[in-house]
Amino acid sequence: MDGFAPLTPGSFPLGRRRRLASSIGCQGIGLHSGQTISMSLNPAAPGSGIVFHRSDLGVSIPARHDHVVETRLCTGLGLPGNRSARVGTVEHVMAALAAAGVDDAIVELDGAEVPILDGSADPFLFLIDCAGITEHLGARRTIEVLNTVRVEDEYGAWAELSPNDELAFDAELTIDFGETAIGRQSFGLRVSVDSFRSELANARTFTLAEDVARLRAAGLAQGGSLANAVVVDGPMILNPGGLRRPDEFVRHKLLDVVGDLALAGSPIAGRFTGYRSGHAVNNMLLRKLLADRNSWRYAGGHALVDADLMRQSAAVAA
Repeated sequence: MDGFAPLTPGSFPLGRRRRLASSIGCQGIGLHSGQTISMSLNPAAPGSGIVFHRSDLGVSIPARHDHVVETRLCTGLGLPGNRSARVGTVEHVMAALAAAGVDDAIVELDGAEVPILDGSADPFLFLIDCAGITEHLGARRTIEVLNTVRVEDEYGAWAELSPNDELAFDAELTIDFGETAIGRQSFGLRVSVDSFRSELANARTFTLAEDVARLRAAGLAQGGSLANAVVVDGPMILNPGGLRRPDEFVRHKLLDVVGDLALAGSPIAGRFTGYRSGHAVNNMLLRKLLADRNSWRYAGGHALVDADLMRQSAAVAA
């Protein structure tokens, strides 16, 4: 596997863009559709970013914040004017790709959802490890937060991004589910390959038992089970194996933050702070940040960009 590079520690290192070294696939159940879906992670051309390709429809959907069309129970992407061109539950694979430092990849699916697998990002990291990562043409640029940006919804959930002293991404989140086994939990960390793998990646998605029947009646959660989600019934955890960590809930919500903010298209250097933040608030925050050109700038990679453009121009001329 020539050009293979193992996942390395660090926050979001500058340098050349990175892609998968080879293709790899899996099959799993869609959390909401209940359908069996085949997925493959594939290398992509320099500068393509992350793209979801629906092989059943022959359409490609960029993994960008401005293509988010669903935030109720997952993050879903779509194409303007094409209601069938959608892909849901992208946040876990996006978090794994972002944490691993993959800039360019094609996520190919033969259905409308990314498979839920075990409900965490761990299986996606495993696939990325197996495929390997290599550098290619183009320079990695980081979005550096310059001014604090904050959003809040009508229920009191809020999130903000503020400048960081270093070119790194620090995140802290608090959740509060009242009188349930979840309760109030807080967790924070500096996101890197190592910290994501050890602290967030295996935290599973979760739901309340009282919501399951309502979701299924609405045609959702058709593929949900105790094999791919933690189910909470008041003070009890219904999963036979219990929790992977006492604070698995807030860790999973922070995993979602990493995946949702990866839709910026470049790594973010800043500090994220949130309270009961979910997919909708995360996307609101990203849209507000990127809409205000005074609140951020690109950092790094300019010399490499110039060198690559010169090299590509020379190749075309030849």
